[in-house]
Amino acid sequence: MLSDNGLALTTTGLKRGQFFTGDLSTQYKSGNTTVDVKVDTNCNITSTITVNEIFPSSKTALSFKIPDHKSGKLEVQYLHDRAAINSSIGLTPTPLLEFSAAVGNGEVSLGGEVAFDTATASLTKYNVGIGLTKEDYSAALMVADKGETLKASYLHTVNPVNGTAVAAEISHKLTTYENNFTIGSSHFVDPYTMVKTRFSNDGKVAMLCQRQWRPKSLMTFSAEMDPKTVSSTRFGLAVALRS
Repeated sequence: MLSDNGLALTTTGLKRGQFFTGDLSTQYKSGNTTVDVKVDTNCNITSTITVNEIFPSSKTALSFKIPDHKSGKLEVQYLHDRAAINSSIGLTPTPLLEFSAAVGNGEVSLGGEVAFDTATASLTKYNVGIGLTKEDYSAALMVADKGETLKASYLHTVNPVNGTAVAAEISHKLTTYENNFTIGSSHFVDPYTMVKTRFSNDGKVAMLCQRQWRPKSLMTFSAEMDPKTVSSTRFGLAVALRS
């Protein structure tokens, strides 16, 4: 629910086997500051305070989780028409440092990310990728998992009128020669109802249905099934109420 004073409320739920988990999220906006608070069924409280335009084209966010005293993180973003930079540091004695950057001209973009763990003095992540975006399709090629995985993805808009689109992603492990692929689709049944599907080569099937039942208010139902372990079937329900 979104009130006149800038307060929004969202609830989600997930059923997996005999277990049910959920959370309640609130968001409050005032000027350039946004405060997000989420409480889940395990009594964890996650908070994020975001301030825009401390300096031009920037966004600064402070996040933490209670009772995890090691979860604090400070993140700074800089956005430009042809470039974006994001950096973060964990608020611990031996923090994890993360940095990512991307440049592009609207059609072709190139980016990369790296993470450095000061506790072990080692790089824990480095990825690089290039993307191409056109009016009715986009494609990307990425080297991930510290150079061990090669990924290629493609998205094609079949019918822009009803939002029908198909997508595919293929990954190849350079060390084990293992291949995986995922295909998906999205379609607007009517102006207020969207359906998405996903299928992967390991047999997992997923579906999402989102309905706008009143202006700016959404109800989303999702399900995922693994034929190999039926007991791991998951169902989810999310409701976002805005007035």
